[in-house]
Amino acid sequence: MREFQKLASSFYVLYVEDDDDFREYTAAYLSKFFQKVVTAVDGEEALIKYLDDPCDILITDISMPKMNGIELAREIRKKNPDQAILVTSGHTDVEYFIDMIKYNISGYLIKPIDFEQMNETLYQVLHKLYTIKENERYKTHLEELVEEKTQYEHELEQEKIDNYEKTLVSLVELIDERDSYTGGHSQRVADYAKMIAEELDYSAYECDMVYRAGILHDIGKIATPDAVLLKPGKLSKLEFQLIKEHVNVGAEMLIKIPMYRIFYHIIISHHERYDGSGYPSGLKGDDIPPLARVMMVADSFDAMTTNRIYKGRKSVEKAIEELKAFSAIHFHPDVVEAASKALAGIKIKQTSQLPKSAMEQERFAYYYKDQLVDVYNKNYLDVVLAKNLYDNVYLCMNIFLLRGFTAYNEQRSWQRGDELLREFSQFLKETFPYGLVFRIHGDDFVVLHEGHHDTDAMFWERLEGLDMGDITVESEHFHVLNDQMSTMDAMERFLEDNKHPRSSVINLSG
Repeated sequence: MREFQKLASSFYVLYVEDDDDFREYTAAYLSKFFQKVVTAVDGEEALIKYLDDPCDILITDISMPKMNGIELAREIRKKNPDQAILVTSGHTDVEYFIDMIKYNISGYLIKPIDFEQMNETLYQVLHKLYTIKENERYKTHLEELVEEKTQYEHELEQEKIDNYEKTLVSLVELIDERDSYTGGHSQRVADYAKMIAEELDYSAYECDMVYRAGILHDIGKIATPDAVLLKPGKLSKLEFQLIKEHVNVGAEMLIKIPMYRIFYHIIISHHERYDGSGYPSGLKGDDIPPLARVMMVADSFDAMTTNRIYKGRKSVEKAIEELKAFSAIHFHPDVVEAASKALAGIKIKQTSQLPKSAMEQERFAYYYKDQLVDVYNKNYLDVVLAKNLYDNVYLCMNIFLLRGFTAYNEQRSWQRGDELLREFSQFLKETFPYGLVFRIHGDDFVVLHEGHHDTDAMFWERLEGLDMGDITVESEHFHVLNDQMSTMDAMERFLEDNKHPRSSVINLSG
């Protein structure tokens, strides 16, 4: 039907039928497909209209007043021996079929018309007409057709290119959006690289090339394991080795696509360094491809000016200062000078690796949740305290030390001990619904608050509802900044000094 509609949309039908209702109904149906549908009530009116404006397809009833369908077909054949003609009739007499053969009728439709059958018959007629028309056009407009075909092939090729680019860009966006830090990274790098290239007076073609390479420069991360790519904190040496492979993977992906081979040397070299300390090949100085030198600076500038979970972003001014500090060490001096001018006035949209949605909270849980008790672990406390040094979000800290847990495990079982830890963690979450709860050692817990929260008598009364046996709970309250509890070192010193119970201990044994 799709091809039938496409073919019919450029043809004109003259439909002849003396039954008013049937004519209007069938004409309305034909109008859904054909470019033009004209009707006539009998053969005489149809012949007048045909002579004034010849149709592509004539569909005529046989039995009509003034001039029947066979007579109409005979008169039209005198004017156009090749005219496509379909006849409709409720009769199936042999004489009609003889007349159809005599006047080379294209098809015969028995009333009441089955539209599906009519579509099939019309499709065959249309296909023949289209072929004839194309042949005529080919004979009379060969040069035009050659040009059209060339244009069509060019459009197909361009469409193919566009589809490739859309597919690859979609992959890049998928990679970027897998992590809240890298979201938009490739687009920003592309923008910065183009700005730097323009400052260096590269041609419009080269500026476009480095921009497009910027969009694709991290596509190799599609093969980087999620556990490495999505890790919000610092990478281990092994993890860093794994993520370095994205350069080779991306370059090898693109070199297999002819239209992207021009990006190969940019992509594979965008982590090289001017002093030869980069990867994967340890290129140095002018051995690094010129546009890759631009990409290196753009990529590093975006990393500097984007918030990461373990360090804050630099201002544009500080980032440019750092680029200058590494000029002729990591980066080509000419590129640094151009970047200092091109990027000086840009406005950076802040991004963060901290979770903003329930889905991102779940991602964090993979790395930073204690799997036993479903609160955050020590690693995340380290991250939050480090970040709190410059954003000062959390001002209050409660530390809870559970004493006598080993004896509890021996008396009640390790399984019951685990259950108690889960119960105590849930108690802290319910008591401090707006705080961040951490399990930092086996039986030590920390709660961070944005405002002041001390433990009161009601807290201890509610805590007595837990079956904690002879376990004692020691509680300490700090102002995070004033009491210098803003680093893990300070935390560790406090915990080391409090391995043994002090006098300020709450005994919950009853």
